[in-house]
Amino acid sequence: MDHFHRYISELFNWNEQMKNYLESENVGVESELWGKLDRFTNLIENVSKPLSNSELLDLQSEAETIQEDMEDYFNRKQEIGSIWVKETVLPPGGHSVPPLPYAYNALEPYISEEIMRLHHDQHHKAYVDGLNKAEINLKKARESNDFSLIKHWSRELAFNGSGHNLHSIFWSNMIPGGGGRPKGVVLGAIESYFGSFEAFKKQFSEAAKQVEGSGWALLVWSPRSRHLEVLQTEKHMDFSQWDTIPLLVLDVWEHAYYLQYKNKRAAYVDNWWNLVNWSDVESRFEKVRPLKWLAF
Repeated sequence: MDHFHRYISELFNWNEQMKNYLESENVGVESELWGKLDRFTNLIENVSKPLSNSELLDLQSEAETIQEDMEDYFNRKQEIGSIWVKETVLPPGGHSVPPLPYAYNALEPYISEEIMRLHHDQHHKAYVDGLNKAEINLKKARESNDFSLIKHWSRELAFNGSGHNLHSIFWSNMIPGGGGRPKGVVLGAIESYFGSFEAFKKQFSEAAKQVEGSGWALLVWSPRSRHLEVLQTEKHMDFSQWDTIPLLVLDVWEHAYYLQYKNKRAAYVDNWWNLVNWSDVESRFEKVRPLKWLAF
């Protein structure tokens, strides 16, 4: 299958995943989201020949608009003021890999299609599989009252659960044509604590470049300290800081960049800033900013 037809196939699969998600969340057929996805299906099915670059961009833009509409719908449905009206509770072993909000090749030239396929479909899936397995075995331990392997399964829970959660943030923290500077309350909070956006960006970049071994750099909100902070973490959960909420994360495990950048992690980090989805960061910050613990 050539590159064009593979891309169209990916868009079709993404569209089907969105429909499956609406169905799993019991979204009624009267919702406009179903109509938008059906129209997008017709657009894809009527593609009979390679499209021009502008036509491909229009198709991708349509997919991004639908993605944004779905996020807005579930945000509105989930929260009214500070009262939660919808809650989805996953059973033990019920986690799944979220679909990418863009095509595998959409982040090129900064992150290659090959990396995205391996990273999302294999590495992230491995964390999800490990997390589900750990939860199921811990449930069995509770039922049998046999906790002889509690140390092993607790470690598996922490390692794979952290990997799943951080990757789920990572995918939405990026967007084709991203980068630049944040706006509004995020920019204000960054400038207030770090002194300037440039100072924050330098600290975040150096944190990512200097993580020993495999790990992450994170911009987090600290409800206790009531300010943003930049952290490093190794192996997802080592040398991190509890009681904080991730807003922006950068994966610097070698599987995130080595096929393209080899041992030039710094170049990967520098290029990654061209993909940052500040709208996603702002949305996350707006939700967590009211959360404040007693300061000590």
